[in-house]
Parts: sequence; C-alpha cells; structure tokens
Amino acid sequence: MTEHAGGTAADTTTETLELRASRTLPATPDEVFDAYTDAEKQKIWFSILDEEPGVVEIEVDLRVGGRQVAVWGPDRDTLFREEQVFLEIDRPHRLVTESTGSDPSGETMTTHIVVTFEPVKGGTLMSLVQSGFPTPEIRDFFASQAWVGAFDRIEAYLRSL
Repeated sequence: MTEHAGGTAADTTTETLELRASRTLPATPDEVFDAYTDAEKQKIWFSILDEEPGVVEIEVDLRVGGRQVAVWGPDRDTLFREEQVFLEIDRPHRLVTESTGSDPSGETMTTHIVVTFEPVKGGTLMSLVQSGFPTPEIRDFFASQAWVGAFDRIEAYLRSL
C-alpha cells in the first residue's frame, strides 16, 4: 500500500542542489526499512559505533503526515535535532520526507529526502536523493560524511542481528 501527502511548490534555486547516495545492506528490504524507521532500532544504530555513549532520543509516528523527531549528540550541550514529516510511505519500497534539522549552533536547514529499498543479490540496495541544500559545501558534507556515517551505522546494526 502506498500512502501520499500533498506537496508544495519547490524552490528551484535550492532544489538543484541535491545528492544521491546508496549502499547495499546485508538484510531484506523489510529489515532495512524497519531499521531506518523504527525508533528503538534507530536508538541502537545511532550510537552503535560510538566509543562513549551520548544522547539519543527518537520518537516516530510512521504514517503520512506523521513525524519523526531525533535529538542526538555527545552530550546535552552539543545536540543536533532533526524533524522529518512523512510525505509518502510505501513499505518496504520507498519513503519520502521533508526534513528540518538544526546543529548545536542553532543553524537550520530543510531538505526533501526520497529513500528507496530494492532487493538485490546480497541484501538491499538502499538509495536516497536529498535535495534543497542551501550551499554546495553543506551538500558535500552530507554526501561525504553524514550519509556515509548513517550507512556505516545501519550496516553495523544489521550485521549485529
């Protein structure tokens, strides 16, 4: 079953700044989708590679129009926050969200994220397109650091099962 939410007009100046990333993960599409969207599973993989436990708080209302709120960081004084609104849910194939995040300095950014989960030999190809970055430098940070780290953590979690 595919669920959709109404869209809004795109800001064409930032919509062109997008990144594409993917990784084959060692699990079924259902398992990868659940690891990516389930709050309890996220709480594990968000910190699975950290030497010191930090702060990880996640709430998920997985329905179109529902929200996911994640707060994380090394300590209470250094927290990142991300709120995603679910625009489309086609479990376990596709997930579309609008994500508004803030860093510890209070800087915020809103992007559009489309994630797909495709069965392939060896597991699931998890692919994403994230668009709406305000600068190429922020997009490049997400491409080379943020998503690589997220994939590393999800993969470590799935391998630990």
